[in-house]
Amino acid sequence: MAKRSALVDTRVIYCGDNLDQLRKLPDGCVDLVYIDPPFNSNRNYEVFWGETKERRSFEDRHESTQAYIEFMRPRCVEMARVLKKTGSFYYHCDWHADSYVRVMLDQIFGESSFRSAIVWKRADAHNDAVKQFAAVYDTIFFYTKSDEYAFNIQHSSFPEQTLKDWYLYLELPDGTTRRMTKEERETQVIPPGSRRFNTDNLRSPNPRPNLTYEYKGYRPHKNGWAVSQEKMAELDAKGLLIFPKNHDGRIMRKKYLDERPGPILGNLWADISQLRGADAERLGYPTQKPIALLERIINASSNKGDIVLDAFCGCGTALVAAENLGRQWIGIDISPTACRVMAKRLQDVCGVKENEELWKAGRGFVVRDLPWTEKKLREIPPFEFENWAIIALGGHPNKAKVGDMGIDGRIYPVEAIPRKAGEDELAFMDAWWPVQVKQKDKVGRPEIDSFEAVLIREKRTKGYFVAFGYSEDAMREIDAFFRREHKSIVAFTVQEILEGEIARKLA
Repeated sequence: MAKRSALVDTRVIYCGDNLDQLRKLPDGCVDLVYIDPPFNSNRNYEVFWGETKERRSFEDRHESTQAYIEFMRPRCVEMARVLKKTGSFYYHCDWHADSYVRVMLDQIFGESSFRSAIVWKRADAHNDAVKQFAAVYDTIFFYTKSDEYAFNIQHSSFPEQTLKDWYLYLELPDGTTRRMTKEERETQVIPPGSRRFNTDNLRSPNPRPNLTYEYKGYRPHKNGWAVSQEKMAELDAKGLLIFPKNHDGRIMRKKYLDERPGPILGNLWADISQLRGADAERLGYPTQKPIALLERIINASSNKGDIVLDAFCGCGTALVAAENLGRQWIGIDISPTACRVMAKRLQDVCGVKENEELWKAGRGFVVRDLPWTEKKLREIPPFEFENWAIIALGGHPNKAKVGDMGIDGRIYPVEAIPRKAGEDELAFMDAWWPVQVKQKDKVGRPEIDSFEAVLIREKRTKGYFVAFGYSEDAMREIDAFFRREHKSIVAFTVQEILEGEIARKLA
């Protein structure tokens, strides 16, 4: 567990405009900043789910690239201010405005502070590219506050052809060794528990008269051995030597693939794939990035205990990666839904609890400035209110916000969810209960009648409704519906959710 910072509160998610929150942070308090701001940053996340709406939002609501840069500039100035002298800054963007972003960052940090333009190949070529080359990469601009910055060399994975041509041998679980079959080399599938290795002879490249000893009857090359007799015995004791049957042959040394770093990483990252539908970590967030990408950045530009800031943290990938790698972290996002999603993700993936007392003891985290009052919940956009209510119940909001057939979300009983359930598995599970949400002061009987029709149509025995209040007619109809159809509607008020009455009524 990372030690708490004396400069600033960490392991905190702030809900609100990041410009306001950044201005509250002291100078030089953060070691690493990573941001992945949506191109249309002032859209208030109204399209939290759904790629189609995301594209339409870009097209219909974003005023201009100039407006985007004007929105981002004061925020980047603040992030540069809170960055330590030894700190690093990463700005993740796509083709929409990357050239304008580079100019802006040069102006803020200084051209000499630019380190790299990382090209992340995130996708394969699109079939819908017409009269142009498909955009298959993102750009990640890397700047530092000064020349005194942390940097840990990273390694990429070996190219597949290198594996096929070079690592040709297997050490099996029983300790025996053999050459890989042609099928194993082509498919890169090996028996469970086996280790791949290549071999290297122990001949010295240059004459070494002092290393011409004989070892177990094997004579050295005329140049001598590459290692001392003590080292040779040490390698032998570890089972790292291969002895030929003929004493005239050469002793070979094993070099295991899992102990060899890959090539030193450059600024072209093509070995981390974008998230796909079947990936277990995928949440459905439109611009979600893979954890492996954030782990690489955090490993490269910070050390254990350092503070990582993500001021557009969305579904919290940077926070999860920072937590797993033993860093302190601060997250900021304007969306209450996003803040709740990342809080749940930190608990589910990292096993840390959202708890004030544990946070004070350095073992938990907290979420600040969420709209936890009825007044604030009445003011947020309907889509945000809907997502807040469903997530508060432990449910899954629909990705599409139109054509939902009267179902805003679904609750899956714990016992029905597979251990490695992903989005696709949930979509086809039959054990679920519908949720309907209305941002209304008083839901009447017509809304209840409509929801009853949903339960009958979907053949559900139970459903959940969330609103600020219900009319007497609505509550009478819920009771009559149960006696008539033996199907129950559990009516939650917002106040009951805020007061923690969820568990009692979900039981």
